[in-house]
Amino acid sequence: MASTLRRRVPSSDTPSETPTPRDESPDNPEKPKVAHHHRPKTRKRRNTAIFLLGSLFGIIAAGFFAKSNDLIDFPEIGELSMDSFLDVLPAGLVKDMRELVIGERDFVESYDAFSVGLKVRSEGLEAHHPMVMVPGVISTGLESWGTSNVSLPYFRKRLWGSWSMMRALVLDKETWKAHIMLDKKTGLDPPGIKLRAAQGFDATDFFITGYWIWNKIVENLASLGYDPINSYTAAYDWRLAYQNLEKRDHYFTRLKTHIELAVQVQQKKVVLTSHSMGSQVVFYFFHWVASKHGGQGGDDWVEKHIESWINVSGCMLGAVKDVSAILSGEMRDTAQLNAFAVYGLEKFLSKSERADIFRAMPGMSSMLPIGGSAIWGDLDGAPDDQPDQEHSYGSFLNFRTGQNWTTPDRNFTVDDAMNYLLDTSEDWYRDQITGSYSWGVAQTTAEVEANEDDPRKWTNPLETRLPLAPSLKIYCFYGVGKPTERGYYYRPPEPGSLTNLNMTIDTGLTQGMVDHGVIMGEGDGTVNLMSTGYMCNHGWQMKRYNPAKAKVTVVEMPHEPERFNPRGGPNTADHVDILGRQNLNEFILKIAAGRGDTIENHVISNIREYAAKAKVYEEEDE
Repeated sequence: MASTLRRRVPSSDTPSETPTPRDESPDNPEKPKVAHHHRPKTRKRRNTAIFLLGSLFGIIAAGFFAKSNDLIDFPEIGELSMDSFLDVLPAGLVKDMRELVIGERDFVESYDAFSVGLKVRSEGLEAHHPMVMVPGVISTGLESWGTSNVSLPYFRKRLWGSWSMMRALVLDKETWKAHIMLDKKTGLDPPGIKLRAAQGFDATDFFITGYWIWNKIVENLASLGYDPINSYTAAYDWRLAYQNLEKRDHYFTRLKTHIELAVQVQQKKVVLTSHSMGSQVVFYFFHWVASKHGGQGGDDWVEKHIESWINVSGCMLGAVKDVSAILSGEMRDTAQLNAFAVYGLEKFLSKSERADIFRAMPGMSSMLPIGGSAIWGDLDGAPDDQPDQEHSYGSFLNFRTGQNWTTPDRNFTVDDAMNYLLDTSEDWYRDQITGSYSWGVAQTTAEVEANEDDPRKWTNPLETRLPLAPSLKIYCFYGVGKPTERGYYYRPPEPGSLTNLNMTIDTGLTQGMVDHGVIMGEGDGTVNLMSTGYMCNHGWQMKRYNPAKAKVTVVEMPHEPERFNPRGGPNTADHVDILGRQNLNEFILKIAAGRGDTIENHVISNIREYAAKAKVYEEEDE
């Protein structure tokens, strides 16, 4: 089998032909230009389980993370045995994964989960404001409520975020795909299928057994005196376009009603805490709740009901990795897998299958990069380019010379890539996305105000404003210092490969700042610094985007992981693992307790310098 794999999947260590971008000079392989974009290779696959749909490597990793004895059990997997996996895995991979899970278990068992909450409580703080938590993309479990013949075996089982998902994916893939993908015409449930977001704290505290997400925050809130009476998880079906969240699930109506009830009962305004895509959901909600086209609460609703918004790792301007995921069903995680893992991944879900699944989840397309060339640069340069950088980030998708007709004959900016994605997509996807989202920049107050009546603009903070709530306090907490996808090299698919994709990441190219066809930049490992930091540090200082002058506090958190801790430990700033970071939990508790005024700005990156170079200009009266 090994020889067969080598023939089918060329080793990523083998150099490709001359890696020259169109109309540009090659980088010097002996002298990488931007050394700080590299990270230790030993950590590069750590998050595969949560970010890769259907990855065999991810299934094995998640299995090892399950709390169990030396004989790993897979609840609900049934006739699919762990031994059958171990028989085909390389011995080295099995050994590495066993060592990894031992380290994770030792950490979990030795970690005082409630320590931050107990520390804050010892300082005299206690539960004060009602808390509402809005999770990020893929964090919420999705369970089947369908009663058709195809759905009956999965009734009330989670087909996302549980071992039921793994079992269905491995043993009944086509049925799993039929459930997880939305109807391509309506963007809602396919006929006979009914998948709904799990509810309560169990919906988001763990993604799968052993892989915590919101669990650390919930534990520490409980130490301060929070429980289901004064705290609430606003879980949602992240697959849906935001307008359909309200149309199908009445999500924003239910969120509005819950907040109003909390304020009425507890006589205190609510603190909203959001993570990742959840921050976009909150921003959309601010517009919806005030609009005559939505909740009809009026412009003063947020002022009356919301004390603070805690924006954790918010992808306010999207994430560039969303383009590669939707365009070709891949990202850095897949690009860096070794030959065996690539074979396993392709066996379960091919690139074209993954791209089709991502497109059939219109909610994920809300994270396509916002702001175009104004934020992400053009072929002449980008705001976050480094002084000694020969290849600009503004050249987002790059193609080597001498390729065949399936690849473009020039490099693409983010604007070009977005146009290409829409132009080469099927009509149903283009109609769904252009009818739900907008990615432009409003350069005047008049444009911003006009956009308040257009729901397509409500996810875009560069086209719409913050709510008219002068006492609202916004806290932006996000990680910095972890290499994050910023651009790509693409090539045609392998000759004879069975795919309907026009291109794939050029994983054979590793040279200079290019790692397996991926160009790395600054961020938290998932979301780029320009996305997490631009609005918080610059955009919301402009009058047209923040007319009520709501106070914005920014705390950047450097990525300082513990070397042998698989989740990074108390000082990690990874996009997901930051939810377990010690000082983030402490800040959240202080804000919940009414002491957010003690938190000071702490900016350590060059985001303000980058933001000043973006082509988003102030009006004369600003």
